[in-house]
Amino acid sequence: MTDSKIVALPGVASQGESGDGRRQRSERSRAQIIEAMFELIREGDMSPSAAKVADRAKVGLRTVFRHFEDMDSLYVEMAERITAEVMPKILAPFEAREWRGRVLEHVERRIEIYEYVMPVRVSGNLRRFQSRFLMEEYRRNLLIERAALKALLPEAIHQDPVLFAAIETSVSFQTWRRLRQDSDLSPAEAAAVVRLTLDRLIGP
Repeated sequence: MTDSKIVALPGVASQGESGDGRRQRSERSRAQIIEAMFELIREGDMSPSAAKVADRAKVGLRTVFRHFEDMDSLYVEMAERITAEVMPKILAPFEAREWRGRVLEHVERRIEIYEYVMPVRVSGNLRRFQSRFLMEEYRRNLLIERAALKALLPEAIHQDPVLFAAIETSVSFQTWRRLRQDSDLSPAEAAAVVRLTLDRLIGP
């Protein structure tokens, strides 16, 4: 009795291999498009066109829209990736035992994250008035940041809307962007302003 063997015809790949190859190429193209968008924004193009993204990614314009229905969909993917990168830092345990120390630790984390995400977040803010998704994302970020701050501050500060608003404003992304871009301060100088303001508001 002889063993039967299946012999593949020369030049013909199995369906599984062909599907795997297409999937890998598709994933590479998608990653190239996202990275191209990041690069353009970080280089100062706050609202890159799909054509520019395609050119930087070295793919066709049709390929961009095969992976992403529109530019908002591309921003969604970028937001998800950034969130995945910064979430471990946000969720890390605090070292301080009392609330003032924890607030200061929280603000130091914000400063580091703000500096990292600033180009992409500024780009999103410029587009949010033309995009329901980006406007919703903007409002969602505000709510998340407000809730995180409230969780660290004592009830007495919650009950003082003026004081809480002053603290929230001092540690907001909008304040960080203004210090870095409008006032042209270095990261160290901007951080010193935030720390000084917060210190004056919450006391020793």
